[in-house]
Amino acid sequence: MEGQGRGKQKIVAGLLGVLLGGLGVHHFYLGSTMAGVIELIATFVTCGVASLVGLIEGILILVMSDADFDARYNQRTPGSTEFVFMKPQ
Repeated sequence: MEGQGRGKQKIVAGLLGVLLGGLGVHHFYLGSTMAGVIELIATFVTCGVASLVGLIEGILILVMSDADFDARYNQRTPGSTEFVFMKPQ
């Protein structure tokens, strides 16, 4: 049942991660605001190298099953510093 609860869409989150991952936009969309800020700062400090983390996270979101995405981002609010590659708290 994709889109239930908080109404976040997996395709939108994944594409934001792939295209704008270095800016942390996918984290802001999903509700992990501090993770987005950390990713944004890390990208600027490392002259863009840390943007690879955002790209990888975007790919992880896109290959995640719909049920896992729903349980993680629609049925609960992720922690402020919860990155995609971390286990939910």
